Amino acid sequence: MAYVWLSPTLIPRVMIMKRILNILFTRENLLALLLCLILIALLILTADQTPQWIYQGF
Repeated sequence: MAYVWLSPTLIPRVMIMKRILNILFTRENLLALLLCLILIALLILTADQTPQWIYQGF
């Protein structure tokens, strides 16, 4: 692995980015995102099936 030099001005930026990512990607936020993605996938995968109960009265 190549040696990467971290300048003194880069280290605080990295720490700030880690802090922001820790705040954004909490367990609750990740679960909410996962639930949203599952619902979107379910909507996309079932969109081609017509609901038969709508046409029963005709």
